[in-house]
Formats: sequence, structure tokens, C-alpha cells
Amino acid sequence: MTNLDGVTQMRFYPFHVGDYQAHTSHLTDVEDLAYRRMLDLYYLGEAPLPNDPQWIARRIRMPAAIQEVSQILDEYFQAAEDGLQHNKRCDAEISSYQRMKTGGAKGGAKKWANKKANDGGAGQGTEEGDRGGSGEGNKTLIATKNQEPGTNKNTEGVLASKPTDVSNLLWKSYLLVRKAKNLPFTQLAFEALEREAKKANLTIPQVLTLCCEQGWAGFKAEWLEEEKKKQGAPKIDPFAGAL
Repeated sequence: MTNLDGVTQMRFYPFHVGDYQAHTSHLTDVEDLAYRRMLDLYYLGEAPLPNDPQWIARRIRMPAAIQEVSQILDEYFQAAEDGLQHNKRCDAEISSYQRMKTGGAKGGAKKWANKKANDGGAGQGTEEGDRGGSGEGNKTLIATKNQEPGTNKNTEGVLASKPTDVSNLLWKSYLLVRKAKNLPFTQLAFEALEREAKKANLTIPQVLTLCCEQGWAGFKAEWLEEEKKKQGAPKIDPFAGAL
């Protein structure tokens, strides 16, 4: 168990109202409050209480209730060979909690090791342009280190920054389109957009405007040809730079 000043704390414990009332109905209001706070102190520290009523009274913010604290210690706690005041119910709940916490940590480590083994030691993140789908198949991104200056390495999980030639309104509008499809606008996605914009001989503001008008999360130059075939002319003003 950790001591009362330890970092690890038990944030939850079972509280059986019927049992508590049956065993505490004779307590005064001050004794009842002191007991409840002493239980909280016991569980938060995951350790028994010292045999020091004055110290306990101060820690439970009831410095004038030393006599009541002493009475609660005598009635509901037992002094052990370690010099501490134990409560059997508290010790049992803490022991159960710590077994669960240790087992959960081991299970999580084992699961992560199995995942790494199945993935060959590294996951693969992908993201493609999406015109009409929900984007559910394109949400996997790798958490990466910060991008190195002057390189294109480690950009899979780095969000794209707004270009200076794109207005705030246009940028926010496009991000809303991406968000609706559960697709963060990463640096890799932005670089793909730039490549397709060059193929179509369009600027980034023009491409983003088109995406917002069509509800596209991404863009492919070939999509303009498809629109031409459907409507006879592309739905875009080549000189438009914003919404």
C-alpha cells in the first residue's frame, strides 16, 4: 500500500448505504461526519490510519473533533502490530482494487505487445480523399514526433497549418467539411491536396473553395473531368480565391 501522502489514490470504493446506516444509527452528527471523512482518508491513501486522533482530526478538516475521532477509532478500527489503525472492510476493498489495477496494467501491456507483434512492430496510417463517404475507413493516423525542420518526415499525425493565401473563413469552412467526415486535416493530406491542385492547374484557395461547394473532404484532378462530362463545364470560377 502507498502511504497517505502517495501520488496513487483510490478514486472509488463501494458504499453500502443499508449496512452503513445499520452500524452508525447511534452516532451523533459530528461522529458520523468524522467517520465518513476518515473512510475517505483511508481509501485515498490506500493505507490504514495512524493511531493519532489529533493528526487525523486535522487531516479530515475537523480539528475540534479530536474526542469524536478517538471514539470512532475505538469503535470501528483495530490497532495492529504495525502501530496503525486498521478497518477490515477498508483493507478488503483496497486489496481488491489493487489486484484489479495490477491485473489491468498487465493485461494492457500484453495486449499492446500482441498488437505490435501482429503489426510487425509498427502501425500503418492511411488517409485518402473522400468525396461522399463517411470517411470511416480513413481515420487511422499515427501519433508521431514533431516534424523536423526542412524535411517531410514524421508528418503523418501533424495537423496542417493554414497557408497565407487562404482566408480564415475559407480555411475554417474546409475544416468543418473534414470534421463532418471524421478526417483531421493532416500535413500529409495537405501535401496530397497540393499535388492534385497542380495537376488541375488550380491554386489551393480555388481547390478548397471547390471542396466546400461540393462537400468534398479531399480533391482529385480527375474529378473535374468527371464534372465536365456530367454538366458540360466545371462548377468553379478559376479566379475565385475564397467563399
